Formats: sequence, structure tokens, C-alpha cells
Amino acid sequence: MQLKFGAGTDPGRVRARNEDRYVAEADLGFFAVVDGMGGHAGGELASATIAEAATEFIRQTASDPDKTWPVGLDPRLSGLANRLQVAVHGANKTLAARAQNDTTLEGGGATLAAMLFGDDKLAVSNVGDCRAYLLSGGHLSQLTRDHSVVAEQVEQGLIDEEAARTHPLRHVVTRAVTGEVDMAIDVHELAVSLGDRLVLCSDGVHGVLTDVEIARLVSAHGQSLDAICRAILDETNSRGGPDNATTVIVEVAPSDAG
Repeated sequence: MQLKFGAGTDPGRVRARNEDRYVAEADLGFFAVVDGMGGHAGGELASATIAEAATEFIRQTASDPDKTWPVGLDPRLSGLANRLQVAVHGANKTLAARAQNDTTLEGGGATLAAMLFGDDKLAVSNVGDCRAYLLSGGHLSQLTRDHSVVAEQVEQGLIDEEAARTHPLRHVVTRAVTGEVDMAIDVHELAVSLGDRLVLCSDGVHGVLTDVEIARLVSAHGQSLDAICRAILDETNSRGGPDNATTVIVEVAPSDAG
């Protein structure tokens, strides 16, 4: 099995800064989208700090299985899922430590969605409203649950999906990576198959495009995954580009694929 990927990010048409970051490390099997919060330089620095710290933990634990982990293991999770969860917790601790010495990070944080591949398994994690999707057999399914005020209202049956797309509180998240000690992380594991495409995106993408539109764009063949990512970003910009937009697409390919 080989992981082919494409990635792209764009500030959009409204915001002066791009506070999004992505990670695409096929050799580590690690991919992430991190959406900075806090405005000015704080959100930009927070997302960079979180992306770099999580990647460094994944890299170190790939080469040194005896490395001491910054938090304990969850016995309910596999080794793969634990590794991803600890990477996010560790990034949260790194952000908290740096914020003590850098006032730029005051009030900064980020939402994220991340994936870690291991053999034919995939661990998926998220905090906030960045999303992970699976496109398999032509069907797109959302793998993550948004941690937001509006998503909770949808789950409670107070509003429907259509109303949620234009709700004035749709960008208000109930979880984020901010350095808080008791941060909760969603993480689960699933099997993947040859030909599957996995998608990570910030809310600058899924807040503009519907799942049906994302599925149509991601299903395209005859072009590179980078080109598909660019097409997604161009589509969000054509509709006003109201936010930073980032997407990563990973395809599970045969090991001899070029």
C-alpha cells in the first residue's frame, strides 16, 4: 500500500492572513489540517506550533519506539490511535508552554483534524470543526463530528442541516486546542481499502461547499490530487472566499503505483 496525496491552502478573498496550516508526511503516514484561532499573529503562530509539535512527536515515535510519551495511554484505544491522540495532547502542552513566554500566543489556539495510517488501518482525530471524510466506492462519509454550537443544535434536532449552513453562530466552536489541561479529543480507528480517498479540510471549505459538491470534486480522475485540491480552493474563492481554506486528499494506492 502506498499513500498518494495532494494538498493546498488559500487565504480566501476576505482575510488578510492565512492562519491555516496543513501537514502531509506520507513517509510517516501522518496528515493534518490545523485552523488557527485568535486573529492577528496569534492564530497563525498557534496553528504552526500545533502542526510542528504533533508532527515531531509522530516522527520521533516512528524512529524511537522507546521514546517517553508526554501523557498516559488510553487502554480502550489501539497503539495507532493512542499515538495520534498523544501527538495532539502533546501539541496542546507545547502550545501552553510557549504561551507562557510569548504574549503573541495569548488567546491563540486552533481546531484540527488529523489522520495517522498504519498498515491497512487509519486513526482519525479531531478537535473543533475541521473535518475528515472518506470517499469509498463513490460514497462520501464524514468521519469526524463537528464540535460547534450549531452541530450540537443539529444533533438535538433544534435545527436542520440547511439552517445550520447559514446560522449566525456556525463558526462558534465548543472545543479547540488552546493549551487547556482538560482538552477533549475525539479519536477512532477504521479500515481502509485500495482506491479509498481520505479528505481533510478546514471550515473554510465545508462551510462553503456542500458534501455533495465536495464528493463531486474529490471523485475527479484524470488529474493530480494537487489539482483537485486547487479546484476545491478555487471553488470556495469563486463563492466569495469568506475564510482561509485548506484541504488535504490522500489516496490509498497499490504499493507499485507511480
